[in-house]
Amino acid sequence: MIKPLKALAAATLIAVAPFGVQADSHKGAVEEVLVILSSDSLQTQGMAMVLSNTMAQQGAKVNVLLCDKAGDLALKSYETPALKPKDVTPGQMLRGLLKQGGQAKVCALYLPNSDYSQDDLIDGVGVAMPPEMAGQMLNPKMRTFTF
Repeated sequence: MIKPLKALAAATLIAVAPFGVQADSHKGAVEEVLVILSSDSLQTQGMAMVLSNTMAQQGAKVNVLLCDKAGDLALKSYETPALKPKDVTPGQMLRGLLKQGGQAKVCALYLPNSDYSQDDLIDGVGVAMPPEMAGQMLNPKMRTFTF
């Protein structure tokens, strides 16, 4: 009776061991993220920027794709009420992310379907091209977040 019990215990440990190793190997393994922001909600935009900046501070390379009304964050003329508790706007947080080495791009449809041009974008913000963005989204080493 003891042999079958030992065999069962050993089999259980062997079966569970890969999951423990896998979980441990993923700690801190995400080195690059893609944040896709399309919401026009001020608080959603703010939270996306808070989390993007926090991930950058924790060492991740952060790429932001701004679509639809969220593309307005990248405009030089962007104005909105500041969010508490730090009294900053999502646009100010985007600029902070760029200063930390983050990258931001407006989606390829944003400028052609608005009254703005690339000259209206803040320094450091480009225009995303679908093949590049699809490559980032399909990259198994990059985690994608959407807001």
